[in-house]
Amino acid sequence: MTHVEEELAAQPECWARAAAQAPAHRGALPAPGERVAIVGCGTSWFMAQSAAALREAAGQGETDAFAASEFPHGRAYDRVLALTRSGTTTEVLTLLGELKGRTRTAAVTADPATPVTAAADDVVVLDYADERSVVQTRFATTALTLLRAHLGLHTDAVVADARTALRTPLPEGLAERAQFTFLGRGWTVGIAHEAALKMREAAQAWTESYPAMEYRHGPISITTHDTATWMLGEAPEGLAEQVRATGATWVADTLDPLAGLIRAQRLAVAVARSRGLDPDRPRHLTRSVVLAD
Repeated sequence: MTHVEEELAAQPECWARAAAQAPAHRGALPAPGERVAIVGCGTSWFMAQSAAALREAAGQGETDAFAASEFPHGRAYDRVLALTRSGTTTEVLTLLGELKGRTRTAAVTADPATPVTAAADDVVVLDYADERSVVQTRFATTALTLLRAHLGLHTDAVVADARTALRTPLPEGLAERAQFTFLGRGWTVGIAHEAALKMREAAQAWTESYPAMEYRHGPISITTHDTATWMLGEAPEGLAEQVRATGATWVADTLDPLAGLIRAQRLAVAVARSRGLDPDRPRHLTRSVVLAD
């Protein structure tokens, strides 16, 4: 079993632990009414998108999400929250350093013995969700679970859905498709982007992701019988029928969208194996991006 497979299989337990610990981290996480930016790189940026959408939709306050390298320094925030598995990512550390003494900052990380613990004002450590793999799975979803629980949006049913996602077979023939498109709405747009990233990283697959309503505004033109279009969350009315009319495979389920992401992670591993690739050795990638001075 690869590191990726071992780590993605551990997600139900990690989520349950993060949800239970969320109250203890209340002071480090955004308070109701604060104007907040959530930042990250790669997978963490997509989790930031989902967390920002959830927080704002919950009426907790204006919340933006940015790639750490694209943070708008002309905007004022009460708090900036960084998501960083390694705690060493250059863009995140640079941003936190620039904000030091001006804006309250916090970080969610997997490793307490890294520079981010000194760079941020507050730190939440999810060391039990750390990973050996380059391809992120459990840390990202555990960080998002922590934030969902902090907002009062996590339930035991989410963990139950995660276990279902691990034991339910993937649709027959899905791994043999040539092109994959992931769709989301609201907070699940970030989940869709992350699902597509897993496919690119682990399986070198032709993969795209969009807000579901945008799919009909051009991207559907490339859809063929060899496409799998996967909806994470509730689909817009009529979209499933329109996708099926192209000959594509439509994929959707009733699981919580974060549990649906587990199924997408499993698909990435299955596609990698079908193509003779090692998902633990993604091409051109390292576990953390650390840029030379």
